[in-house]
Amino acid sequence: MGGNDPHIHVQSKVVHGDAATRNVLASTFGLAGDLPSLVATGCGLRVPYAMTSPRPDRVTCLACREHARRERLRFSEEVERLSRMAGSTISPAQGKLAAEKHRNLAQRFSDAEG
Repeated sequence: MGGNDPHIHVQSKVVHGDAATRNVLASTFGLAGDLPSLVATGCGLRVPYAMTSPRPDRVTCLACREHARRERLRFSEEVERLSRMAGSTISPAQGKLAAEKHRNLAQRFSDAEG
């Protein structure tokens, strides 16, 4: 990347954001690790972390928006499936609510305008 990319991207692991993990570690243990300077994106580029967002209304890269939509839909199916398994720590009703949240986010990535 030559630094001329004006788009806002999503990280390739859009469902499992590194910033959220960092915040949990910081609040639990009082540790705050550095965020990576470059991250892999849904479109396959490596861009500065500051040029990414998990928010559908901020992402302008069309390929990243599609990637985020697919990942949210895949994750929603996985959550529902796992919540129905014996021994699950969440009920099927809770799984359905969580899955619906991710489906709504997937729809917002489809609807977002770049």
